[in-house]
Amino acid sequence: MNWFKNRSVLGACCIILSLILCFGIAPLLNRSASETIDIVRVIEDVDKGTPIKPEQVETVEVGAFHLPQEVLKSVDDVVGKYAATDLKKSDYLLPSKLSAAPLDAYLMRLDGQKQALSVTIKSLAAGLSGKLQPGDIISLIAADYGDLRSTTLPPELKYVEVLSVTTNSGLDAQTGNNEETSEDDRELPSTLTLLALPEQAVLLTDIENKGKLHAALVYRGDAKTAQTFIAKQDEYFKAQQANTEDTAHG
Repeated sequence: MNWFKNRSVLGACCIILSLILCFGIAPLLNRSASETIDIVRVIEDVDKGTPIKPEQVETVEVGAFHLPQEVLKSVDDVVGKYAATDLKKSDYLLPSKLSAAPLDAYLMRLDGQKQALSVTIKSLAAGLSGKLQPGDIISLIAADYGDLRSTTLPPELKYVEVLSVTTNSGLDAQTGNNEETSEDDRELPSTLTLLALPEQAVLLTDIENKGKLHAALVYRGDAKTAQTFIAKQDEYFKAQQANTEDTAHG
């Protein structure tokens, strides 16, 4: 290894490395930094939940370096969608910032059989520490309820679907992972809007007025599986109704 001590050899190695850097690596980096791409961005502020109109967006050519791969590049992928968060002027758009359906689309599901009812989350723990999301299937536990101030899981509330999670200001809670919202800025949920049969709505209102409600997460996942839980809950009420009719006829 004496040749490492030879200044001429070391100098030659340094020259070779510098040539490789200047004529090999540097051009590649410069080429990547100079590449451009057409993307869609908003040209005015768009409030959360608002449908995006053609005049609110534009296509611009920008440097591709450091842009997320999923950034939207076609106006057709944006116009007609709903803003899933507040959009600011010059924001580029990602699929996570848009929604194909209105954010209050659950209201369109009400067919006269079931109702949307909001209940209060009276503590952080009662609402699963702010982790509940629309589409979750939960069990609602009645605490400090009734003459005996007992804690029970009413069979009528074993499987209930969460339609929305709302903060004290009336806005949808920032649930899930949102890199644009820090933990300090995140507003905690204060109410849950639930899909309920009239019998459930009456019971929920009574428990909220006379006791405390705690939510326990049962299932989070695909909608088809979630509906199997709701179907089990509906079967309970059908069985109760059948028993009532049999008793009346007996």
